[in-house]
Amino acid sequence: MHHFSIAISLALGASVIAHPGGHHLSAREVVRRSELGLKCRDKVAHYHERRWHDDTTSYQIQTKAPYFETIQNDTCVLTPEVTQGPYVYPQSQTLRQDMTENQPGVPLWLDIGVLDMATCEPLEDVLVDLWHCNATGSYSSFTDLSPDTAFLTLLEELGIDIDDFEIGVTDLHTDDSTFLRGMWPTDKNGMMEMKTVFPGFYIDRAIHIHVQVHTNWTLRENGTIVAGNTVSTGQLYFNETLEERIMALEPYASHTQTDRTTNAEDSVFPYDSTGGFSPLVDVIPVDGEDVTKGMIGYITLGVDTTAIEDGDNYVGTL
Repeated sequence: MHHFSIAISLALGASVIAHPGGHHLSAREVVRRSELGLKCRDKVAHYHERRWHDDTTSYQIQTKAPYFETIQNDTCVLTPEVTQGPYVYPQSQTLRQDMTENQPGVPLWLDIGVLDMATCEPLEDVLVDLWHCNATGSYSSFTDLSPDTAFLTLLEELGIDIDDFEIGVTDLHTDDSTFLRGMWPTDKNGMMEMKTVFPGFYIDRAIHIHVQVHTNWTLRENGTIVAGNTVSTGQLYFNETLEERIMALEPYASHTQTDRTTNAEDSVFPYDSTGGFSPLVDVIPVDGEDVTKGMIGYITLGVDTTAIEDGDNYVGTL
């Protein structure tokens, strides 16, 4: 797992990062990644094909194949390395395709395609790692930390000096719950599917889902996962109109202790969309009509396999 030293603030105009950590992308890096994305645009369009199917695919265990069989987006959607956020906790990440654990909320099936920006080809057998808060803003493994209290205030309440905090190093977890955390490998088409629920929100952050892509991962005999490399870290977001519709439903609507931050107001969103990247998940209703009954979300993650970060200490569970 790669570690980031925390900074008290990271200026974006007048905004302050709510998830301390991460780093700026240099102008040169933004240009380089944009060029890679443009290079892959035509290749990604070639994969634009939707199929409904009932077959199963034998991976290391039996798995339901994704609704979207191949990479969908017309252009390569990139997630630059921004921040894991303070609620990353590898010990709770579990190899599975359904991470809901009976959490209430609108059902969401995430179909994620992973593309190698160096070759413009789908990446097979890379581990896609996902985690997000529940409908009222709480993260598993951190349920005793209030979603309505600013993170720096939480650190003060815990007696932790801001200068001593490091994401992925300082242990803030309060329990062993694992809801809404999961990981699954991509198939031969570079696709994977994860069942979850539409996320809620917490103070100072837009609605989002954390995602990492790992290579050289291994499954130990005791069921733990060791990921050797991290090639991309980012966050996924949703359209504001969709969010307004879902947040009007229960149990989301009962979360009134803090105001919801929009994508336009969020301090991290501009970094996830730097260089023309789009971190927005496209959705369709499961029944073809009403997203409030359940939705399938799809997005293509373009990852730069030439920018590998050490992940030898990353351990999840089966």
